[in-house]
Amino acid sequence: MFFSRKIQSGPAPIPLVAPVVASNAMTGEPDIRGLGRLLWYKKGRILGFTLLAAAAAFVVVNAITPRFRSESRLLFEVRENVFMRAEADKNASDRNNIDPEAIVSQMQVVLSRDVAQDVIKKEKLDENPEFDTGLGITQTLLGLVGVGRDPNSLSRDERTLQAYYDRLNVYVIEKSRVIAVDFDSANPELAARVANTVAETYLGSQQSAKQDQTRAVGNWLSVEIDKMRTKVADAEAKVEQYRVNSNLFVGSNNTSLPNQQLTEINSQIAAARGQKADLEARARQLRDQVRSGKPIESSDVTNSESMRRLVDQRVALRSQLAEQSSTLLDQHPRIKELRAQIAELDSQIKVEGERLARQLDNDAAVAGNRLESLTVSLDQVKKLASQNNEQDVHLRALEREAKTQRDLLESYMAKYLEASSRDNINAAPPEERIISRATPAIKPTYPKKTPTVLIAAFAAFALAAGFTVTGALLAPGAAPVAYAYGYGPNGYTPPQFEPQMQPAMQPMSPPMAPRMMPIVASPPLAPPQMPVMPPSLTPQFAAAAAAPVLTPMPVSTIEQIAQTLRQAGDTGRRVTVIGTMRNAGTTFAAISLARALAKDANVVLVDLAFGAPNLSVISTDPNAPGIAELVRGTASFGDIITRDQFSNVHLIATGDVGQDGPALAASPMLATVIEALVRSYNHVVIDVGSAADVAVERFAPLAQRAVLVAADPANPATRAARERLMMAGFADVSLLAGAAQSVAA
Repeated sequence: MFFSRKIQSGPAPIPLVAPVVASNAMTGEPDIRGLGRLLWYKKGRILGFTLLAAAAAFVVVNAITPRFRSESRLLFEVRENVFMRAEADKNASDRNNIDPEAIVSQMQVVLSRDVAQDVIKKEKLDENPEFDTGLGITQTLLGLVGVGRDPNSLSRDERTLQAYYDRLNVYVIEKSRVIAVDFDSANPELAARVANTVAETYLGSQQSAKQDQTRAVGNWLSVEIDKMRTKVADAEAKVEQYRVNSNLFVGSNNTSLPNQQLTEINSQIAAARGQKADLEARARQLRDQVRSGKPIESSDVTNSESMRRLVDQRVALRSQLAEQSSTLLDQHPRIKELRAQIAELDSQIKVEGERLARQLDNDAAVAGNRLESLTVSLDQVKKLASQNNEQDVHLRALEREAKTQRDLLESYMAKYLEASSRDNINAAPPEERIISRATPAIKPTYPKKTPTVLIAAFAAFALAAGFTVTGALLAPGAAPVAYAYGYGPNGYTPPQFEPQMQPAMQPMSPPMAPRMMPIVASPPLAPPQMPVMPPSLTPQFAAAAAAPVLTPMPVSTIEQIAQTLRQAGDTGRRVTVIGTMRNAGTTFAAISLARALAKDANVVLVDLAFGAPNLSVISTDPNAPGIAELVRGTASFGDIITRDQFSNVHLIATGDVGQDGPALAASPMLATVIEALVRSYNHVVIDVGSAADVAVERFAPLAQRAVLVAADPANPATRAARERLMMAGFADVSLLAGAAQSVAA
């Protein structure tokens, strides 16, 4: 704030020493040293307010009824014995896993209204005056003004429940399966008792919920079992009735009679076919032996009594013939007789062999007839089986239905027996247990006297200092010129005034040391014949007004230039960005223009500022080769093209220029490179740096459009730079100011 006093004639005024808020006349920033002097001058008031607030806080915290907090803790774990589990859950491997969501859900159960009502009823909290909030003056006043609900409008149970929840705090211990139950009360014994009662009531409710669930499941299963018994009986009756009506009786091995007959007939046919083939083979073999005259060696001959007798007689006659031949000649009658008898026996053996062969043929014919009859029977059974297929399908469907109903009934009965056996408090232990019971607290937890007093004192100190500084900065008449009063080293300093100059019109001068000047309420009026010249008519302003007025050049923004290039067609596909001087923001303007064009097109940004390359700092590969390597022939287009880290713009840096900057700028290879890029990209943006460092005539053939970046568009040098570009061959030159560039970025 500023102080003022009238200057009176007479003796010198008494020197006043007072802090003043000072501001820098050049920048308008507040003087920090002046603010410090002001705070030191007001230290008595600030400290007094701080001590007053601390004393008030001390009185308030001592007047508040203290509260004691007790805590009990619950641990969540699976306490069920594996032998007490349900049969379906005995093989479960993840029963010990309790997710955080389950613990948070159980915390909400602890906070449920049912548990709260049970605790209030057990501890008779509704009869305790501490839990009757209807007598609170503060809450009553807040309810009257509409901030809260008037407790007197609530019932006694609702007020008790509200007070209960205000004192209860349930939370999960971090990175554990433990829930802490805190309760606050003016009576430490009551706080501990209520915390333990909350935990015990919760455990009891969980046990009761499990028992009720098991009992409800048993009752439901009992009703369902009665229904399922009726369904099973009906399904089995339908199966038997359909089997009788369709003659689908079941034989051995649980197969139907037609299928069993098919199996038996198939086996008989196979036996008859084998028997027929065997008889035919034996008859054929017997005939062959008889016709060949060789000794007949066959099981059929051996089994024939007549054939065996004839063979024995022939053997006896042959032995007699051999015996008589030793003493008698061949023409002896006895020898002839024996030979005749042997020949007769051979003929008889042949006849007997033919007879046996015919007998075998007859047996084979009988086997063939039996095979035919069996084949006919097989066809008949097949027809019967095919006729019963549809009925058999329906029968199997009925049997499946009956089996399903029977299996469901058996599972229901097993679950019912299990549920009946588990309807016991010891068979369903809760998954929580109390690991820490609450005990009466010794020290109160509310209010925290020392921290509260310290916070109140610090807040009062900050508010007092803040209001003091704010009042000084926002005081009427505050200006960016520093005024002070008092005595300087040369005595009293007369009042002085400095007009506020616009920053653009102020001449540059070295910084001046601050000076002390007196502040007066009203300066002496000048004589009428010497009016004070207003600032606009001072010689400096008059000289400025006498200068010729130049028409300002139009200044564009990045978005306007980008939109113009999009609408220009082929002529807008390439553009050169040139700065009036170094550090005018040329590279930044080129990057901003390229990113603006890259929103809907493919854009490549080429750095041809060989004297001051800056483009590689935003490249994804700052060490990649550039134009210099391409012109020298040591790199290709694929090697020099990189990407902008923050957009889709492709970048081509200058590369390792070295001492070849002028030679590279004059290389005819640049025109070929730009033409190749124009064929591949929608827009080619060329950054050539400062116009004062390069020959702009060399870049006009590369791009007919140019963007001139100027720090001061109104400077005549900017107009001269634009005319130079136009004379160099640029058909269209847009002007981009520093302010417009920053906004576009």
